[in-house]
Amino acid sequence: MAARLPSISQIIALLLSGAAYAGLAYATPRAEFGQLTGLFGVALLAYAWLLQSKLPARWGLAAALLFRLLWLPAMPALSDDIYRFRWDGLLVAHGVNPFQFRPDEIIADGARTAMQDAPSRNQVLPQLQQLYRLLNSPHYYSVYPPICQFIFGAAARLFPTSDAGFAFSLRVVILAAEMGTAWLLLALLPALGWPPERALRYLLHPLVITELSGNLHFEGLLVCFVLLALWLLSRQRWAISAVALGLGVATKLLPLLALPLLWRRLGWRRLGRYLAVSAGTLLLLFSPFLSEALFINVSRSLNLYFRSFEFNASIYYLLRPIGIWLTTYNQIAIIGPSLALLSGLIGLALTWRERRPSLASLPQTLLLMLTAYYALATTVHPWYLTLLIGLSPLSRFRYPLVWGGLAILSYAAYRTSSYTESLWLVGLEYAVTFAVLAWEQARSSPGNAEI
Repeated sequence: MAARLPSISQIIALLLSGAAYAGLAYATPRAEFGQLTGLFGVALLAYAWLLQSKLPARWGLAAALLFRLLWLPAMPALSDDIYRFRWDGLLVAHGVNPFQFRPDEIIADGARTAMQDAPSRNQVLPQLQQLYRLLNSPHYYSVYPPICQFIFGAAARLFPTSDAGFAFSLRVVILAAEMGTAWLLLALLPALGWPPERALRYLLHPLVITELSGNLHFEGLLVCFVLLALWLLSRQRWAISAVALGLGVATKLLPLLALPLLWRRLGWRRLGRYLAVSAGTLLLLFSPFLSEALFINVSRSLNLYFRSFEFNASIYYLLRPIGIWLTTYNQIAIIGPSLALLSGLIGLALTWRERRPSLASLPQTLLLMLTAYYALATTVHPWYLTLLIGLSPLSRFRYPLVWGGLAILSYAAYRTSSYTESLWLVGLEYAVTFAVLAWEQARSSPGNAEI
């Protein structure tokens, strides 16, 4: 039987999407919020229509790949994190531990201490000085785990003097991870009783395409490793799954939240072995960077994250004015860690309340756990939500698709150099998202992992 062809309206939607992504990639500065939301809105409406009208899966997969390839030669226009990636990569490429020194320390010292044994110190220092002016966090230690550092270092070795070449290398890696994610979704969905067409919910989502292939955020690898761990668990290959989860944690620390969900599925004895394999994988990957400074400086960075950073939050922004009213100053140093602790307790409660814990229900329970974590977080950058979007097709929930579409509103903060957020837009984002979540929860039949 011949493959079904897309309708005229679907072809128009695909063309509009391609034009919108080209505009976002090559003609939209981050400060141009109106243009950014306009183009993203076109892509989002086209995405909604393509899903609603049931775009043929093969065409959807081809479009997902082409939309990502559109960004291939582009520099990230909506994020300046690329410059910190390159900074860390240059350090790794020259044998310097990126967790040991802050950028301002290296510049102030003229790289003498950090690169005292590197014969190319005088050659790389001008590059570091040029990059330093572009960094958004020159006074903080690196927070990127070893998988990221290895890739940054390899890209810096391949393109030691080219920002564009460096970005191209990262985009190839993320594109490869996204292709792996596509394969894993297509393998997992039928195994869990869902139609494979659901993979398009993730693969065609504008936030996923813009933030991962476009802005080069390494959640692209995180999604791939988490889905790989889930797929291997579904095939009873728990030891290799533990390695995959270790790779995910070595990319972003977030998958650590999934560990409590495994004890009722694997049992204590197998869970102990699972944890040992994951920990061994982590130790091996961190071994090139192990030092006293690693533990001290990473803990400082995590402490800053929970006690000082705030962006696009929901519940925290409701509590912040109460703290100011009571004490006359921002109580984030108390509220942030308290909310993080509360999110952990909610995760444990979800684990305990599961009625029929199984490997099939694991993606949905993990989705709800991560939702609680981000609802209580003080910082929620849009690309953080891509993992939730990746888990959404494996569950009965679609609110992550809505949340991801509305998260673009947080870019209103970049309209001026003062980075002032619009709390009205933040409120709109979360009001709609939580309303959709409540509606989906209310209309569903009783099942596993419900709040």
